[in-house]
Amino acid sequence: MAEKHVYRFGFDANGNNVTEVAGATVDEAKWITGGKGANLAEMANIGLPVPPGFTITCQTCVAYSGAGNVWPEGVLDEIDEYRKDLEERMGKKLGDSEDPLLVSVRSGAPFSMPG
Repeated sequence: MAEKHVYRFGFDANGNNVTEVAGATVDEAKWITGGKGANLAEMANIGLPVPPGFTITCQTCVAYSGAGNVWPEGVLDEIDEYRKDLEERMGKKLGDSEDPLLVSVRSGAPFSMPG
């Protein structure tokens, strides 16, 4: 199986939880998706209202940075797949001039950093 670079969290348009679990525990998930990503997934899994979204793994971001800002093979396709899924769940399109999908882009790490 190919390495997974992106994990979805939140609910679909029908209210079904479509969160993908990144680890066996929240602590393990934090090493995969960062603290924010793991906590958003955990909140969705216990039924709290979480805006739908997806998280790119910490390892993918490290690989991107280490390769001189070049994405590992297949990552952009995976991100595009998850963007399309998010557009479908929200009923909006990124960049649409009439009713755009608005997103928040946040950084995260496996551990909390001061500042």
